Amino acid sequence: MGVTRGRRAEIQREASRIRAQCQRNGHTQERIVTTLRSALPELTALEAWRLALGWSRPQAVREVAAVYRADGLLPPGLTQALLCRYEHEQAEPGTEYRIMISRAYGARPEQLGLETRGLWCSTCAAPPPLHYGQRQHEEPSTGREEAMTTASGLPAIRESVQWGVLDAPEGSASLVAVAEAAVEHYALNYSKHAPAILHEEVRATRSLLSAVVATADQKTARGLRRQVGWLSALLGNLAYHLDDRAGARAHLTLAGAFGESTGDAALTAWSSGALAMVATARCDWDHAREHAEYGLQHAPAGMRRAQLLGWALLPALAALGDISRADDAIGESDELMKSATEIPGRFGYDRAEHRLHVAEAHLVLERYDRAADVAHTSIAAAPEHTPGWVAATLVLALAEARDAPEQAVERALGILDLIPPARLRATARSRLACLERLLNTSTSPAPELTERLRTLPAPIQTDGTAA
Repeated sequence: MGVTRGRRAEIQREASRIRAQCQRNGHTQERIVTTLRSALPELTALEAWRLALGWSRPQAVREVAAVYRADGLLPPGLTQALLCRYEHEQAEPGTEYRIMISRAYGARPEQLGLETRGLWCSTCAAPPPLHYGQRQHEEPSTGREEAMTTASGLPAIRESVQWGVLDAPEGSASLVAVAEAAVEHYALNYSKHAPAILHEEVRATRSLLSAVVATADQKTARGLRRQVGWLSALLGNLAYHLDDRAGARAHLTLAGAFGESTGDAALTAWSSGALAMVATARCDWDHAREHAEYGLQHAPAGMRRAQLLGWALLPALAALGDISRADDAIGESDELMKSATEIPGRFGYDRAEHRLHVAEAHLVLERYDRAADVAHTSIAAAPEHTPGWVAATLVLALAEARDAPEQAVERALGILDLIPPARLRATARSRLACLERLLNTSTSPAPELTERLRTLPAPIQTDGTAA
C-alpha cells in the first residue's frame, strides 16, 4: 500500500487512541472499525478489525491457532508475515483460513473483506462444517481446484488393512493384495500429506502386517514381506523429509534387505538410491556413489535406470567434482528419458524430477546459467505448489543468487508464504538455509529471509512432536 515504516507507526498509535475513545463511548466493534477506516483510509477491513480488537499480529496469529485447537485440529501455518500480506492485500487466504480468521475475530468474512464466494451464508451465525479429519488443516489457497486426498482418508486405509488381518490372521493372498493397494495409495498420494501425519499411518500399517508374517505360509509370507519392504522404504523417505537421517538410513537399509530376500529388484534399486540420497545429504560422497552404483546393478532398464542415474549417482559425482562421469550420467539419463514411460508416485520418476536433479548438479558444478535454464524447465513441468515445484523454484533461486539476489530472495519468500511449515520438507529447508547463507556472505544480505527462517518451526520439535 506504499506506507512507510514511520507512517505505519503513526497509524498504530492513532488507531490505539481512536479505539480507546470509542470504547469509552460504548461503541460496538463494527462501529469502531468504521471509525478507524474513516480516520485512517490506509487501513483495510482486515487490519482495521484487528486493531479494533486491540490485537498485535502475534496475538492475532495465536487467536487463530486457538480456534484450530478448540476444534481438535493442528494449528495452521499462519505467520505474522503472511497475515501482514493478507492485511495489505498482497496475498489472498484460502477458504479455510477465511473461515477460521473470521471465527477468531468474531466477524463475518464480508466484514473482514474475506468473502468466501458463497461457501459461507452471511445470514447464519455459525460457519459451515469442515469435512476433514481432526488432525488435518488446510494451507492457504494455492489456486488449484483439483481434489486432494484428505488426512481423514489415511486412517481408512489402515483400517482396511486391519480388517484384512482380522479376516485372515494367518495371512492370505487377499491380505497381500490389500497391503499392496495400501502401499500404492501411500506412494501415489505421498506429496498430498504432511510428512509427520503420513509417517504415523505408514508405520501403523507396517506394524499390522508384521504380526502376520510369522504365521503365514511361505508364499504368503514372501508377498507380505515384500510389502513390508516397500512400507519401510516409505518410512525411510518420510524420515528423511522430517530431517531424521539416522532413522531414514535404518528404514531404507531394512527395505533393501527385504528387496533382496524377496527378489524384488525394483525395491532393492530404489532403496539403494534413497540411501545414496541420505549419504549425499550427510556429504558422505563416497558412500553415496557406492549406494547408487549398487542400485544401478539391480535397476530394471528404462525409467528405473534413468532414476538411479539422475537421482542417486549424479549428485554424488557432481559433489565429488567428477565432471566427466557427471556429464556421462546426464547424457545417458537424458537419452533414456526421451522414450521411457514416466512412473507416478513417490517410488516413480518423471521428467520434472529428472530436470530438477540435473539442474542441481549444474549448480554444484558452478554452471549457474545452465542450472537456471534447466530449473525453469523443471518448474514448468511440475504441478504448481507441489514439493517438486518448490524444490525446482529454490534451485532456480540458488542459481540466481549471485547475479539477481533480489529476485532470488523474492522467490524464497514466496515459498515461505505459500507452504505451511508442516508441509515444508527438510530438503526445502536445507535449500532455503543454503540460499540465506549464500546471500549473507555476499554483498546482498537478506535480513527478511534470515528472520523468516529464524522463526520457522522445526519439522520435529525438541520434545519429539511434529511442527
